[in-house]
Amino acid sequence: MSKPLMRIPYTEVFPPPHIIPSSAKTFDGAVDALKEFLTHPSPRGLPASTVLLSGAGLSVASGLADYRGVNGTYRVNKTYRPIWYHEFVTRHEHRKRYWARSFLGWTTLQKGHPNAGHLAIRDLGKLGLVSSVITQNVDSFHPRAHPDVPTLELHGYLRSTVCTSCRHEFPRDVFQDELARLNPEWAALLARAVASGALESENPDERRAKGIRTNPDGDVDVPNAPYTTFRYPPCPRCLAEPPVLADGTRGVVEVDAEGAWKPPSNAGILKPSVVMFGESIADHVKRSAEAAIDDAGKLLIAATSLATYSAWRIAKRAKDRGMPVAILNIGGVRGEDVFFAGLDPLQKGSQGVRAEMPTEKLLPAVVEELRRGSSNDSTIRDIATPLERDGSAMFKDLLS
Repeated sequence: MSKPLMRIPYTEVFPPPHIIPSSAKTFDGAVDALKEFLTHPSPRGLPASTVLLSGAGLSVASGLADYRGVNGTYRVNKTYRPIWYHEFVTRHEHRKRYWARSFLGWTTLQKGHPNAGHLAIRDLGKLGLVSSVITQNVDSFHPRAHPDVPTLELHGYLRSTVCTSCRHEFPRDVFQDELARLNPEWAALLARAVASGALESENPDERRAKGIRTNPDGDVDVPNAPYTTFRYPPCPRCLAEPPVLADGTRGVVEVDAEGAWKPPSNAGILKPSVVMFGESIADHVKRSAEAAIDDAGKLLIAATSLATYSAWRIAKRAKDRGMPVAILNIGGVRGEDVFFAGLDPLQKGSQGVRAEMPTEKLLPAVVEELRRGSSNDSTIRDIATPLERDGSAMFKDLLS
């Protein structure tokens, strides 16, 4: 594979965090600090609700790989790099490789379920403490776990494919069936991998022992696999009626005898409905993320190192608005000291929290503690419920 024109940001380990408040070094202390953060009134002039920003670490407990965690791909697989957008849209051979690996990884994603961390976010929404979620994850676990708490999928989603020519979306599971039809040998390989249990193990060493290397976002690498033999279908709409290209000419969409996209086609290319590395986030998604921040009074950051600028800028916007910030992440976070500058050293969580605990354990414990005290505590009842009082209904409209 050719050398990338751009580098992946921040693949090395960040400095360890400074826990805030110091009591949050223990599990019970972290629970108390986060409870204080969520229930304390927002600074004057800011809405009462909290917006949550999540990353890949939240789905590790669901059996998915992440990028920069303890067993993240950038730590255990130093040669790994994801495909870049310009490679995908311009190179047939790169698309073969991408779709072959995605074909093998889709089974794990499809069988995956939201974990206790996702469900705790649902419960925080029901308690009126989290009004909306911005996620970098593309696994669709957030909208499945809490459909009543609106989710902005900042980097898109893997549940659909989208045509790079006509922009029409198609269900990923239907696309998977087409890949299996066009690649019977690969379908047999997938069946063997599933039967061996290699795709179900959460242990990266066990997967490698069985000839499988699992990376984030449904990417599965089988060493020495014949990726050049893999075939993928075109956009059916563009096949039926080739689109007009940007230069005004009619696009070409040709298929082989079984219906696979083939050169010299220059249109009708399907890609996952995700923002690939090197691809820009749509303007309306950026505006929706900004609206979510502006409609909230606090920001809870869960299971992300904020290594990508798209996430960092959201957190920085919150800080610049004077919003208290809480960060729950195993390991360091990009430039995290800026989010806790100027805090009262005696504050117990109302002004900010930095904890290093698994989200699938800490968040449910916080919910349980909040429920235990809610019957005699008016604080939760006085906080705005999701989509009410603080303008979050406008955010929901932006996402519909």
